[in-house]
Amino acid sequence: MSPSPLRLAVLISGGGTTLVNLQSSIADGSLPARIECVVADRKCGGLERALERQLDAHQVSRSEFASLQEYSDALFQRFREKRVDLVILGGFLARILIPDDFENRVMNIHPALIPAFCGKGMYGHHVHEAVLARGCKVSGCTVHFCDNLYDHGPIILQKTVPVLDDDDADRLAQRVFEAECQAYPEAITLFAAGKIQVTDGRARIAGS
Repeated sequence: MSPSPLRLAVLISGGGTTLVNLQSSIADGSLPARIECVVADRKCGGLERALERQLDAHQVSRSEFASLQEYSDALFQRFREKRVDLVILGGFLARILIPDDFENRVMNIHPALIPAFCGKGMYGHHVHEAVLARGCKVSGCTVHFCDNLYDHGPIILQKTVPVLDDDDADRLAQRVFEAECQAYPEAITLFAAGKIQVTDGRARIAGS
């Protein structure tokens, strides 16, 4: 493990369930990290939850900036000032451009098994509805490093869940979220331990 807790920035757009899950894992000692700052791109329940927990949380909207590059620059400059080790996307819907010094230091979780049911427009219940419409027998979640394409970048780990005949999007979403609650802390812990090696666009776990 790293000698000190991993310093995280968490980016959110919605209810903040991922943020709460990570904070719970930190509190019970299973995740060797500390949330240094939270950024929301809009007014949302997750921002309120972060402030209630006395986290350093702010709304930084894309509309405040003339360009995507300026918006991204402002966010990552904040992360540098906070000495953030890893940026976590927790249902963050705004696009950002990742600078070179944060390559393989921005992590996302997607509620499907990439490369299936991913890309622009595939988020939240849109994903689960598409899985059900296709008649898939399994779904799950994918933790990956981000690059500057939607739902792209090296895959770190995936977890599967069954799709049941009587599922609707809400039931499937809950089952996938339960898998996410295990997968995201696990991936962050691997990062903190220096066990993720990226070569030729593929992430490999040392010792696995």
